[in-house]
Amino acid sequence: MAPIVISETLKDELNSFLQKNKKADLITVYLFFLEKKFNIRPVLYIREKMIYQSQEDLLKRLEAQGKIWRETEIKIQMGPQGVNAQTQKIYICPFTGKVFGDNTHPNPQDAIYDWVSKCPENKERSGGLKVKRFFVSEDPEIIKNYIVKRKEPITKIVFSSVATGKLFNSKNSVIEDFLKNQLKEIPLEEVPNQNRFQIEENFLSFIQTQLDESKISSFVESLSQFEEFGSFIDEWLEEEKEE
Repeated sequence: MAPIVISETLKDELNSFLQKNKKADLITVYLFFLEKKFNIRPVLYIREKMIYQSQEDLLKRLEAQGKIWRETEIKIQMGPQGVNAQTQKIYICPFTGKVFGDNTHPNPQDAIYDWVSKCPENKERSGGLKVKRFFVSEDPEIIKNYIVKRKEPITKIVFSSVATGKLFNSKNSVIEDFLKNQLKEIPLEEVPNQNRFQIEENFLSFIQTQLDESKISSFVESLSQFEEFGSFIDEWLEEEKEE
């Protein structure tokens, strides 16, 4: 087999890797080389406990299978009525007209006290504190003036995450959340030796093909053309003899 071509950039990356990992064995260095040469960025899909060649590969597969997001229809209610036809007593803020009904709020009297004490339009003071005065009415004609027709709910299409069930406003937001919380990057040199997770079938086939003995020998032959890798190659050959 012809020697593998190692570009100047790849040579520098390999040299940098070896300077940081002086005890790295041949297979580890070869896998690092493959990762850089083929621009492989393996990711673990945590939910499936499966390792894929790249997040792009995984997203393409899951989107085709409808396993990332689903369209969902929700209704947005435009706020509850403060007063309705069944209201018999109302509490009114004299500064803003804010109103609480006896049947639309669990504690309307407490609510009006709390409101006027914090009302931004309430400029009246008593003992240094905002006054807590308000109006009360049981007159059906007065009450009728405060009944505002409730707006119809708005129907909106949103997107739910298949992985978590959470709702998002757009598909891109679902994907961003997916990438952030469902994936974990793994260096290629760690993939073949681990046994906790499965390796996606096509990715596994790629790794097995590249770990062919003749290809590894071709890699070493190409590496031997550069003087800076001489000591590492000698060490690998020595380890091979000992085995």
